[in-house]
Amino acid sequence: MGKIAIVFSGQGAQYTGMGQELYTVSPAAKAVFDMAESIRPGTMEQCFSGDRETLSLTVNTQPCVFCVDLAAAMALVEAGVVPQAVAGFSLGEIPALTYAGALSPEEGFRFVCARGEIMHRAAQAVNTGMAAVLKLPDQTVEALCGEHGGLYPVNYNCPGQLVVAGEKSALDALRESVRAAGGKFMPLNVSGGFHSPYMEEASRALEKVLSGFAVKEPMLPVYANCTASEYGADVKDLLIDQVKSPVRWQRTIENMVDAGFDTFIEAGPGKTLCGLIKKTAPAAAVYNVENKESLDSTINVLSKGAGAC
Repeated sequence: MGKIAIVFSGQGAQYTGMGQELYTVSPAAKAVFDMAESIRPGTMEQCFSGDRETLSLTVNTQPCVFCVDLAAAMALVEAGVVPQAVAGFSLGEIPALTYAGALSPEEGFRFVCARGEIMHRAAQAVNTGMAAVLKLPDQTVEALCGEHGGLYPVNYNCPGQLVVAGEKSALDALRESVRAAGGKFMPLNVSGGFHSPYMEEASRALEKVLSGFAVKEPMLPVYANCTASEYGADVKDLLIDQVKSPVRWQRTIENMVDAGFDTFIEAGPGKTLCGLIKKTAPAAAVYNVENKESLDSTINVLSKGAGAC
């Protein structure tokens, strides 16, 4: 086994009941939720029993997923699993930076609450959405976006999967172009055109928010969405740009593999990142931690030095 990385789930992976078992079985995870609840009362109720509609609102999704992500990672640390680097997908970059010490848990949570509110407002200002385009080369999708106004490639997820953000009417037109080119078009259940120029106003608002935080250089490598490379002393700048810039996830994983990482643990709800990583780096071992069963299984496998599951 080479180096281990923890990767933090992003928005869209949320579900009712997420994190509840971790809260019960791990004191370290419980401490994360208790901290969040003291700052934003009702967060645990939303995670543990909130319905799909409630959890799908960006203003709720972001603080809730942050909690589950960080709680899962802290449960791993509690069990003796310590990574050599971390990364996070979109929203997941905030708990990744928090885990790495760039922000305290309280600062990270306060920031993600503000981020959710700001991005929610920005999304309501214009009728935008996102859709995943599958089974086409990135260059083809980029060219198709160029043929329609108001569309931007935003999430480079893995080979053959690129997410596009844009105005709803333009996305409807793109659907037909994608099908004509032999691809698959899948609308995403999100409330806005994130990681695109439509988030310019949100980016400026986040710059003001971050001015009130003592952001530090991470204590271990954190791979940034914007650059697919390690953060340095530029944490604030990249966090400001992140919401309006593409997520270069495929390149991030490729760079981490090149740096010797062969084991990835997804911390947070669902297994979305596990799937993307396997498509990008088939030889990598991937695990996820979101409840007691997955926590115990991951700890057991890693303690034996086993290969991919």
